[in-house]
Amino acid sequence: MSTQKDNAALRRRLLQAMAGAGAMGLLPELAFAQGTFPTRPLKLVVPFPAGGPTDIVARPLALLLSDALKQQVIIENKGGAGGSIAADGVAKSAADGYTLLMGTVGTQAINSFLYKRLPYDPMKDFTPLGLAASAPVAVVVGVNQPYGNLGALIAAARKAPGEIAYGSAGNGTPGHLTGELFAKTVGITLKHVPYKGSAPAVTDLVGGQIPLMFDPVQSVLAQVQGGRLRALAVSSRERSPVLPQVPTVAESGYRGFEAEAWWAVFAPAKLGAAETALLRREIERVVRSQDFRSKLGNLGVTPAGAMKGSFADFNKAEMVKWGKAVRDSGASLD
Repeated sequence: MSTQKDNAALRRRLLQAMAGAGAMGLLPELAFAQGTFPTRPLKLVVPFPAGGPTDIVARPLALLLSDALKQQVIIENKGGAGGSIAADGVAKSAADGYTLLMGTVGTQAINSFLYKRLPYDPMKDFTPLGLAASAPVAVVVGVNQPYGNLGALIAAARKAPGEIAYGSAGNGTPGHLTGELFAKTVGITLKHVPYKGSAPAVTDLVGGQIPLMFDPVQSVLAQVQGGRLRALAVSSRERSPVLPQVPTVAESGYRGFEAEAWWAVFAPAKLGAAETALLRREIERVVRSQDFRSKLGNLGVTPAGAMKGSFADFNKAEMVKWGKAVRDSGASLD
């Protein structure tokens, strides 16, 4: 009997030792799962003033990401130099996952070619975490203009090279450069009239001071829906869900044409593997959620779809496309 008791006690000790050893092996994973990162609020830097298109994407993303990470994600608006000041600040921040950038097609693809001296490298100085949303550029005219469709506009421009003016939110903006890409693609010459923002350009377009404008769809949607502007085409691969009756440029006879404004989340370069994996997973989960789609509203900004390749490949391709547009436009800023 004593021997049986001794054997039972020995078995218990062996099982306890094995369980302890297994738990010790799991400690690193358990510690990470229990929240070694993040242990305090995160900051998502928006490189433009509050209330603009980038805020439309950043604020619902931050709200839902706060829930996912169990830590508040605080928005910090920091405008200037087409977003470059904020991007540079994030690039030079500690690579600990607590400072993130709501990067844009401007900060990560256009500015490298537009600004003579850019203080950061959009490819080398960041860890890409996930594409969040995109929006097409709309080709819009005043309702009193004689262009009923894209073909009529192109035909008129060919008869009068350089005489048809188009407005944009400013030199080097997605609207300006999409106009340049469009003109090169269809073989016409247009006259660019830069404004200081979308609002004054749209006002002049509605008033007939300019006949044509290229601008992200969310900036002109209300005027199109209100019957004060006519949308001839959108620049995305597929039709915009908020303007389903408006064809794409590609549908209108120019296959392969695509130019969209986009927003993505970045951290400083050399972010740790564990932090990178966690943030990528949770950002993707948020972007794919119905909550995020709903919170973006019906403004023409849509959650990012699945990517065919890596984000690095996407970013390189975007830099090639927009770099050519900047060079063709001749735009340059100090």
